[in-house]
Amino acid sequence: MNKLLENCLAGKTIERREALILSNLHEEELESLLAAAAALRDQHKGRIVTFSPKIFVPLTNLCRDFCGYCTFRKAPDEPGAKTMTLDEVLRVVRQGKSLGCTEVLFSLGDKPEAIYPEMKKFLDQRGHRRTLDYLYDACQTVLEETELLPHSNPGVMGKKDLQRLKEVNVSMGLMLENLSDRLMRPGNAHDNAPDKKPALRLRTIEEAGKLHIPFTTGILIGIGETWEERIDSLFVIRDLHTRYGHIQEVIIQNFRAKPEIPMRDHPEPGHEEMLKTIALARLIFGGEMNIQAPPNLTPYNYDLYLNAGINDWGGVSPLTPDFINPEAPWPALQSLRNKSAEAGFELKARLPIYPEFISQGDRFLPRSLVPYIERLSGADGLVKDGGPLGSLLTRSQRSEIRSQ
Repeated sequence: MNKLLENCLAGKTIERREALILSNLHEEELESLLAAAAALRDQHKGRIVTFSPKIFVPLTNLCRDFCGYCTFRKAPDEPGAKTMTLDEVLRVVRQGKSLGCTEVLFSLGDKPEAIYPEMKKFLDQRGHRRTLDYLYDACQTVLEETELLPHSNPGVMGKKDLQRLKEVNVSMGLMLENLSDRLMRPGNAHDNAPDKKPALRLRTIEEAGKLHIPFTTGILIGIGETWEERIDSLFVIRDLHTRYGHIQEVIIQNFRAKPEIPMRDHPEPGHEEMLKTIALARLIFGGEMNIQAPPNLTPYNYDLYLNAGINDWGGVSPLTPDFINPEAPWPALQSLRNKSAEAGFELKARLPIYPEFISQGDRFLPRSLVPYIERLSGADGLVKDGGPLGSLLTRSQRSEIRSQ
């Protein structure tokens, strides 16, 4: 084990067999694994941890997939079912802009028009045939009306849709979740979820690479996968990044049980399991990759993820909830900064496209998007003047903005 970890710190690429060995470490050996992952991070990223100040826009929560862990998706006749109008989108984005947000995260269900006449009618009334066309309209409107930066997670897409959405998104994303087809069998997490077929998701991620789209992906742990499947999922992402160089961050996200989901009695991954997965991801991807874990899904001791090699907290909103995990509020930015500082890190705000991709703008960005990025970014490629960290608002100020 020690030789493997020394090789990683010396810049040697870890292979699948070696990662499997490290995944079987005994509990007393975990600290050595975490220390190596953190040291590798420090070599390349220093002691800075970033986050993206975002507005979470759930454009529609109608979806044709029925994942066993999801509370986001709704059918049209369910309480809370909602497709936002463009006026509603602009209203919340402008509120977020006044709070210093720079990212507009669009999340939406996969192809709801394929099974719901109500969604087809909504789209028809606005001159669209597909939800992806409406998404393009929403992203373009946000860019032109607010100059904030869209980042869309619309699910499985083909080349033409990726190419078109690239024109109005500075980055995009799709969680692989897991490589295993086994999870699509009856009774498993991805049963009755056609867009969770791994081959389709990998094809989307690969097409994004061919089109030079800065891309976010990652894995969801604790949904019934084995350690081997988890590691294979990380390696297939690494292989795609090696080929195309477009993966800007890898998310390690933990499953959370909720009373209203089919998987409500499924055990959540333990904290040590999360730490080990993060550390292995750091060693698999090396020091240059941005590794992220969401702080709101482990509210009491998320700062320990810094010990496992992360360098990013993902999107954190001072305005909108996490609509995917509404029971898990974001930490306040002051708290996030304090916890990061106590662990020896400086918290900085980034854009939805990372600095290393901004610096390769000719390769990764349409020229039409460059002025929007230049307006918001400083010389280091991060948010100019610290964004919302530059002038943290009081709770009463935030409440006043939300009520507008």
